[in-house]
Amino acid sequence: MADSKPKKPGAKLDLASVGGLVLALGGILGGMVLDKGSPLELMQVVAAMIVLGGTIGAVMVTTPLSVFLRAIKKFGAVFLDRAQPVAGTIDDIITFAAQARKQGIVSLEQQAGSIQDPFLRKALNLAVDGIEMSEIRAIMELEIDLMEHAGEAEAKVFEAAGGYAPTIGIIGAVLGLMQVMKNLANIDEVGRGIASAFVATVYGVGSANLFFLPAAGKLKTRLKDAIRLRELMLEGVLSIVEGLNPKLIRTKLDAYLMEGGEAPKEKAADKKGKTSAEPVAAEG
Repeated sequence: MADSKPKKPGAKLDLASVGGLVLALGGILGGMVLDKGSPLELMQVVAAMIVLGGTIGAVMVTTPLSVFLRAIKKFGAVFLDRAQPVAGTIDDIITFAAQARKQGIVSLEQQAGSIQDPFLRKALNLAVDGIEMSEIRAIMELEIDLMEHAGEAEAKVFEAAGGYAPTIGIIGAVLGLMQVMKNLANIDEVGRGIASAFVATVYGVGSANLFFLPAAGKLKTRLKDAIRLRELMLEGVLSIVEGLNPKLIRTKLDAYLMEGGEAPKEKAADKKGKTSAEPVAAEG
């Protein structure tokens, strides 16, 4: 029997996030250059301190510290995709189902302990322990609900930052204008001061619409995918407990591939060792 231990997913660079951010910044800065401006004019340390410091501080006032710290840890998830492949998860479940059908579900005890994903490991351990299907569903659906609530709270941290940043940018502009008003006697300094003052507004509006709000949307997408994967795992484990044929389980779980925009791959594992002329009924 092939090694059925699921592979731990690795982090893949999200080209959509990186490419989108580069394209947005390139378009803005490129347009500025074409308008005979210089990107160096946007290099204002004071404006950055006001906007970032004020935004982060406002978010911390709004959000419980534990949620805020969890959201900071999710920063990398905007640019890195660590999701376990859906097709690979289905293959693992079918392998478990085939073994349970031949040797009994108790034979999965060793495999269950070595599963990397904690959700699938817990669900399969409950099944091996002989817990009723209704109880397994109730326990694991509760875990999915709690994960969903936690993920939404983390995404709302970035949404809050996207709401505060433009206003903090306006505050920075006003503070800059206050300093300009002290030098009205020197008209050249007034012009440069006004230009610098509005950099804070650019930082506020730009950070909100180029990063904070898009990051919140990306985290919500990641959350939706994670929930879909766990629903797939739960349905797979319950199907194993029910004793369904592995081929029927795959047919059921392939719906999750289509929901995620993926096409069901060729069921080579199901056809291994069989000829095309062999009847389907011979399986199982």
